[in-house]
Amino acid sequence: MARNPVGAAGQAGSHDPDLTAALCDLAAGAPGADARVMPLIYARLRTLAERHLSNERPGHTLQPTALVNEAYMKLVDQRVARWENRAQFFAFAAHAMRRILLDHAKARGRVKRGGGQRRVSLDGVDTPTPSGVPDLDLIALDEALERLAAHDAAAARVVEMRFYAGMEVEAIASVLDVTDRTVRRHWVYAKAWLGRELARDAERTPEAGP
Repeated sequence: MARNPVGAAGQAGSHDPDLTAALCDLAAGAPGADARVMPLIYARLRTLAERHLSNERPGHTLQPTALVNEAYMKLVDQRVARWENRAQFFAFAAHAMRRILLDHAKARGRVKRGGGQRRVSLDGVDTPTPSGVPDLDLIALDEALERLAAHDAAAARVVEMRFYAGMEVEAIASVLDVTDRTVRRHWVYAKAWLGRELARDAERTPEAGP
């Protein structure tokens, strides 16, 4: 993530003081801060996402990381929140964005795998999309991530933060309290693992008929 602060003229007066305070408590290690942060981020992100999704049109590509960035710029008082708080925000927002987009994909409905579900590109990272599948079905991706988490939770968490919030290696390492090298190792492994899983899913899934 870019670490450049927004000038005072940027979003002055539009931040959410409850969210900023909760993030500061989280960075300070205050008990229960994480339980306060997640609902606040989820609620605000959901409002933004619904606004964007309500304007969907054929060929529209939703950009999750752009929504997360917009939420941070609008909601957090950047004169108070330190960079560590920014990384924590994006980590929580990644999980919230995953849940929001999955709920939306399910709400659109599909009778069977691939049955009319619009695929959504995930921007900002070199996604492990298999050859011949240009965009990712969010439901298939979520299911593959759940399978990855069952045997390598850390790798799945790295993927979540990279895919849905576009976090850089250094920020992920800070949140997970590991080295940059460890994050890169998880990322390389997860990309290969998800690539194989999504390719298998694509082979098993017949294209939906008219």
